[in-house]
Amino acid sequence: MIKKTLLLIAIFVAGVLGFATTKPDTFSVQREVSIKAPPQKIAALLTDFRQWPAWSPWEKLDPGMARTYSGAASGQGARYAWQGNDKVGAGRMEIVEAAAAERTVIELDFLQPYVSHNTTIFTLKRDGDATRVNWTMTGPSPYVSKVMNVFVSMDTMIGKDFDKGLSNLKAVAEQ
Repeated sequence: MIKKTLLLIAIFVAGVLGFATTKPDTFSVQREVSIKAPPQKIAALLTDFRQWPAWSPWEKLDPGMARTYSGAASGQGARYAWQGNDKVGAGRMEIVEAAAAERTVIELDFLQPYVSHNTTIFTLKRDGDATRVNWTMTGPSPYVSKVMNVFVSMDTMIGKDFDKGLSNLKAVAEQ
C-alpha cells in the first residue's frame, strides 16, 4: 500500500514537472481602463514615482517601506527603489522611455523575495473625453515560475493588483 502511494505521488510530481516544460518562456499581464481625464494629467501620475503612493496597489502594503528616488525628477531616467516587508520585498524601477503623454516604459527589477527582471508599459490613448490606459507587464518565465504556473497563472496572481491600481489611478486622475 505504501509503495503504491509513493509511486502515485512520484507519477504526479513527474507529471507536473513534465507539464511545466510546456509552459511559455515569457509571461504577460495586461489590464485596461477608461479614465475621464486628459492623457497629460494621467502621464504626470505615471512618470513621477513620487506620485505612485497615491494610486499604486503595492504602496499601502507596507507604510514603513523605505523609498529612494534618484535620477531625473520624472520621465526618462527617473529611478525608484524600495525595501519593505515580506508583502512588498525589495526592488527598483527606472523609466526608460516617456513618449509625451502616450507611452511610458519602465524596467522593473524585483530583488526580494525573488529576483525577476520585467518590463512594464503604460499606453495612453485619447478616446473622446476620456483616455484609455493600458497597463502591461511582461517578463521571462523561468522553470520555477513555469511549475507555479501549472497551478496559478501570473495573470491570476497579479491581475487583481493591476485592476486595483487602475481603479486607484482613475480615482486620482478624475479628481
